[in-house]
Amino acid sequence: MDDLGPIEAFNVSDPELYRADNWRDYFWQLRERAPVHYCADSVYGPYWSVCTYDLIMQVELDHGTYSNLAKCGGIQLQDIAENMNRPSFVSMDPPEHTGRRRAVAPMTNRTSLAGMTDLIRERTVAVLDALPRNQVFNWVDLVSTELTGMMLATMFGYPQDRRLDLIHWSDVATANIHAENAVVKSEAARYRELESMADAFAPLWRERAEGKGGFDLITMLANSEATKDMDREEFIGTLFLLIVGGNDTTRNSMTGGLLALHDNPEQLAKVREDPGLIANMVQEMIRYQTPVIHMRRTALRDAELNGQAIAKGDKVAMWYISGNFDDSVFESPDDFIIDRDNARRHLSFGAGIHRCVGDRLAELQLRILWEEIFAREMRIEVMGPAERLYSNFIRGFSSLPVRIAG
Repeated sequence: MDDLGPIEAFNVSDPELYRADNWRDYFWQLRERAPVHYCADSVYGPYWSVCTYDLIMQVELDHGTYSNLAKCGGIQLQDIAENMNRPSFVSMDPPEHTGRRRAVAPMTNRTSLAGMTDLIRERTVAVLDALPRNQVFNWVDLVSTELTGMMLATMFGYPQDRRLDLIHWSDVATANIHAENAVVKSEAARYRELESMADAFAPLWRERAEGKGGFDLITMLANSEATKDMDREEFIGTLFLLIVGGNDTTRNSMTGGLLALHDNPEQLAKVREDPGLIANMVQEMIRYQTPVIHMRRTALRDAELNGQAIAKGDKVAMWYISGNFDDSVFESPDDFIIDRDNARRHLSFGAGIHRCVGDRLAELQLRILWEEIFAREMRIEVMGPAERLYSNFIRGFSSLPVRIAG
């Protein structure tokens, strides 16, 4: 292990750690020596890191002490920019949170997922069959983005021929404005783009409020008592919450999962031999990828966590990427093991009242993708290094060059 310097000076909020995929040793030391760690100096101000699985769960389930409230700064270490707060139910606590979440929950219940399965499979088959053979292409663009874009458009009842709008707005909402190739370069530019998003959705909202909708998220929101009278700020916040939630976990796990199989050919051989392992493999892919790196809470009162005094108003970051690699829960966590018996215990979807509402839809999309890949006996070769996002929030990819042999 490289000398990482004094643990007191660790700053795991540095986005470069995740762009370079160089975070593991830092979190190993924090879990061993300082599972609740105070960073006194960062570009986001001082903050606490919670690094072990059990302590993350303790914070996650105690929303009375550790809050998501937008007025406290939001769900990322970077505070919401002044005068640019766009609330959504992920940045609310009960009782406001409860009714708003229930408004959209029918989209991903078991009956709805059963009804979407054939459509997801049909689109997956079409995308895979259209991929070029024996030439290099970007998996992120032609598979991960395409499949998630089509699903997002379906969920919102948004025109399929404009589905890449949704991917763009998701990227805008989560972009680190300091990244070299950031899609937006300032908070003002970010919110101008999100205002444009609201303008694009406004006609859809009006027609569905008038009873012209179908089974989609905008119809649900426009006709729920909890959400039908949202002001523009909450409308914007709710749109980008649902777009990001429906995009980033699935899109980046599609890419991270392929990379994990490439790096672990013995696991690839195992699933080729037994496709019955695909469902569990998907859980391991989501654990191993950990698409959301951290979620931030703010202490509503003075508290103690693992012997550390957390003061009212302190930022507290739950590092899912660390909890998913905690060897007290996951044996040999740095290994990608498709038949891991407790892969489903991963923290990638969060827990408690703020657990991702679309978790089962993400799992279904990933499972169908790999079922169809293995049914075709596709040999997908990674042809170069992945390009990762400069972000401490979304563990994502901008590029993964691949080739399909044959």
